[in-house]
Amino acid sequence: MPSSRAKRRIQRQRSELKNTAYEIFIGLLSILSIANLVLMYLFHAEESLQLILSVMNALFSAIFLADFIYRISTAPSASGYFFRGFGWADLLASLPFAELKVLRLFRVLRVIRLLRELGLRTIWGTLIHDRANSTLMTLLLLGVLVLQFGSISILAVEEDAEGANITSASDAIWYTIVTISTVGYGDQYPVTNPGRLIGALIIIVGVGIFGTFTGYLANLFLGPQKAAEAADAALEPETAPADATVDDVAGGAVAAPVDTGTTAAGDADAIVDETEPVAAREAAGAASPAELSARLEALIAQSEETAAELRRLLADAAPGR
Repeated sequence: MPSSRAKRRIQRQRSELKNTAYEIFIGLLSILSIANLVLMYLFHAEESLQLILSVMNALFSAIFLADFIYRISTAPSASGYFFRGFGWADLLASLPFAELKVLRLFRVLRVIRLLRELGLRTIWGTLIHDRANSTLMTLLLLGVLVLQFGSISILAVEEDAEGANITSASDAIWYTIVTISTVGYGDQYPVTNPGRLIGALIIIVGVGIFGTFTGYLANLFLGPQKAAEAADAALEPETAPADATVDDVAGGAVAAPVDTGTTAAGDADAIVDETEPVAAREAAGAASPAELSARLEALIAQSEETAAELRRLLADAAPGR
């Protein structure tokens, strides 16, 4: 059996793990950012590619800085995460300095270690169960990939084409952003068939991202309201009988003074007949059959005497009206 120290270490590691889909998203972005560093060193002479990769690395830095703030603000121990959980490496790797971006390897290693603690079956089950977050993170990752490789691809096929207006890295990035957001200003557009195919794919991905994001926000805002309505619906069957009893008693109390003559006597008999058996039923659980019969006979005799008294009172009061 693992020692208490090992158990605490495992619990601390799992407490660092956020949403599974989110962890996979951050891990893949870290791998992509490291791959971009390799590409920048391999193709340092390509100015257009350098500009696109620099823009993407700036985007990654902003995402990783937000991730660091999120982790340190939700960690059980901020100092434990920062010093023992390589939070310092997350912070330095999120800064816009190329020399520090290699520290993103710590982020990848931590995500791999934490996900290995859960196991592939647990990860797959979590992703299937939490389909909203999984789909959102998948489309966000797809959006990042399309932004980078869509810009590189559209520039590669359009840059030297006759009559092309996407001739620089900034043109390619602008066209991809405008297209993926489904705005489509029309100031930049592809003129070649491969370029138009790439543009169509970017449009499809953009529609999927914003459609999913809209549904996610709707579920986020309407989820608490639906939970409250479900709780109210669960309470209604419990409160309905009590409300019905109050209404019946109030209705009987209001209707009793209205009836006169034989009707009043009949109501009195009904009240006696309804209340007395209730008392008899309550005592039935603790009385023997002989005691129950005696009580019932006494109650019947008492009800007959009460009904006779009410009839005499009504007969005496009738001449005076």
